[in-house]
Amino acid sequence: MTTTSVALLDNYVAGQWVPATAATDELEVTNPATGEALARVGAIVEEPRFHGHLTGAENLRIAAACREPATHDRIPGALERVGLTDRAGDRVKSYSMGMRQRLGIARCLLADPALMILDEPTNGLDPAGITEFRSFVHEMVSEGRTVFLSSHLLDEVEKICDMAAIVDRGRILMQGTVTELASGGRPTIMIGCDDPAGAERVLLDHPAVAESGEADGDIRLVLTDASQAAVADINRRLVTAGIAVHRLEPARVSLEERFLEITSRLGAPA
Repeated sequence: MTTTSVALLDNYVAGQWVPATAATDELEVTNPATGEALARVGAIVEEPRFHGHLTGAENLRIAAACREPATHDRIPGALERVGLTDRAGDRVKSYSMGMRQRLGIARCLLADPALMILDEPTNGLDPAGITEFRSFVHEMVSEGRTVFLSSHLLDEVEKICDMAAIVDRGRILMQGTVTELASGGRPTIMIGCDDPAGAERVLLDHPAVAESGEADGDIRLVLTDASQAAVADINRRLVTAGIAVHRLEPARVSLEERFLEITSRLGAPA
């Protein structure tokens, strides 16, 4: 999902926006519930912007002034949560990109958000910072909040998210759990054994096997039934047939590989 899409989503969450007049760029809100909706939304679109000559804490106090009085009381906790307490008194112009990202997240937390919309949130973070961010997202979700993020770093999406959508050229091509997306929605297992061709013959008529084929010396099975009982019966049938099984595990395809597989079809002739 692009930054433009995230910006449009922010406006969608806020309510319907229409031009106030044809002669100006000013906008008016047609949804009277907009203020109530925005009050519990925290968002970062692209790189967060701040007043560089002010400190991190001063920037947060400016943001808090636009909200209810209780917001000011959340500033210390927000800074502590993103690891900026010791740098809160420094001017933002001295911050690294990663620190500005952290401050942007702290600003989101001032709303005590039920929904956080984050665009490329790990930009500028070092490996330790990325690991901390993953933990932060999991903490937010455990508190009953929803975190919606857009990222081109699909490895991070895989490690952070429960659900994902693959968007290309403005269209949602596929959505579901990360596991479903990576597997193509069909349960698949890999079997390592001493006779792959024999294993295929033995499992040819197994009711739980929809498709089979060799892959790098292993057997790749697409299943109609991925229950423990069905998988155990597959293993039992192979062993009974005298085939030595040394590995049996779910097939693992990275989300990045799945994304490339799906989006490459768009350019193919109909």
